[in-house]
Amino acid sequence: MTGKIASRLASLGLALPQTPKPAGAYVGWAVVGDLVFLAGQVPIEGGVRKFIGKLGREFGVDDGKRAAQLAALNMLAQLRAACGSDLDRVVRCVRLVGYVNATESFTDHPQVVDGASDLLHRIFDEAGAHVRSSVGVGSLPSGVAVEIEGVFQISAPGTFP
Repeated sequence: MTGKIASRLASLGLALPQTPKPAGAYVGWAVVGDLVFLAGQVPIEGGVRKFIGKLGREFGVDDGKRAAQLAALNMLAQLRAACGSDLDRVVRCVRLVGYVNATESFTDHPQVVDGASDLLHRIFDEAGAHVRSSVGVGSLPSGVAVEIEGVFQISAPGTFP
């Protein structure tokens, strides 16, 4: 992967992981017109699920932000695959949804999902601005703390925004 976005990732000291395999009977992404719909991704690093537990019990907001960032990097690996390895095709992030595995009394869901949102802004600049929902849930797959999904607009192959 070469190009502007690859350079930006490198300058931020970030590397996208291998494209995660779906954990069930679904695909990791689907392209419809110029939109890429990305399946929810969890914080996996080196093939190992990280941040197992609930916000408000095992983790605070700062750890939650790190979990959301890691999940977003896995989401971007799916996006890279959908773009034929060329993230310079990304026109913009349209929508982000963050699910936060939290105790009943935890209410800082938006601050946790900021970990993913801030990452997208750093990588894509203004094209990383998006609408968003932050939802607290009672559990997530394998007990992870955060799951992130998104919708991105992309250009046709060989054309760039």
